[in-house]
Amino acid sequence: MHVDWINSIIQGVLLGGLYAMIAAGLSLIFGVMRLVNIAHGDLIILAAYLGLTVASALGLYPLTALLIVVPVMAVIGYGLQRIVLNNTLSDDILPPLLVTFGLSVIIQNGLLEIYSADPQKLDAGQLGVASTNVAGISVGLLPLLMFVTAVVVIAGLQWIFYRTALGRAFRAVSDNQDVAQLMGLNKRHVYGVAMALSLAVVALAGIFLGMRTSFDPSIGGGRLIFGFEAVIIGGLGNLWGTLVGGVILGVAQNIGAQINPGWQVLAGHVVFLFILAVRPRGLFPRMTG
Repeated sequence: MHVDWINSIIQGVLLGGLYAMIAAGLSLIFGVMRLVNIAHGDLIILAAYLGLTVASALGLYPLTALLIVVPVMAVIGYGLQRIVLNNTLSDDILPPLLVTFGLSVIIQNGLLEIYSADPQKLDAGQLGVASTNVAGISVGLLPLLMFVTAVVVIAGLQWIFYRTALGRAFRAVSDNQDVAQLMGLNKRHVYGVAMALSLAVVALAGIFLGMRTSFDPSIGGGRLIFGFEAVIIGGLGNLWGTLVGGVILGVAQNIGAQINPGWQVLAGHVVFLFILAVRPRGLFPRMTG
């Protein structure tokens, strides 16, 4: 195989790490409370702007700014769930969709008002240009770090979900809210913690996105679509499936770009539609019961 194609596939796999990080929070929230968060992409851009503000104000490197941005986003997530989203959850999926859509519009317009529409970028410094040579192919250290972080994040979420008391609480309210309440679990609090965890991961995705590419208040919707596609390709509620979905999407986009630069995003959508047609529940749907 020609070295350009091999390079495309490797870069696509690494890009898949970013998509998996974007998608992991979505997958977690859907798995715990069956909530589809339309504002997810805009929250990622909010995290990127928070990182920009913290890094500029305190003179920090973007990755160091995560020490502030992750807790802040987690607190926002908990507050958002307890004050707003818990009141919309019911058997009807429409209210949370409408509320998170409204939240998306508010975040976009708020960011536009504060930061303007000019594209911004987080200064990755040496890490942004550093690369290592693997079998004659140059691999950027930043994409490599993003992929490793995605694997660690998903492994961590998987561990929390299946090996901890918090994970048991998540699974209990997910399986049967009424029984969980009778067992003494505070459903509203458990949902709040799940959203806090989701937005902590969003903070990571936002900072890495901002270091990798320029961003502006309007790009949240596009990131949301990539996240949804990764979640659905992998199988709803399956965290490792989300990583596989992100990698498939990244590879498809890079191969599309290799064939024709204008086909990058389209190729990802085509592969997504193909997998959806063949496996409507995704490649690794979570087993129930």
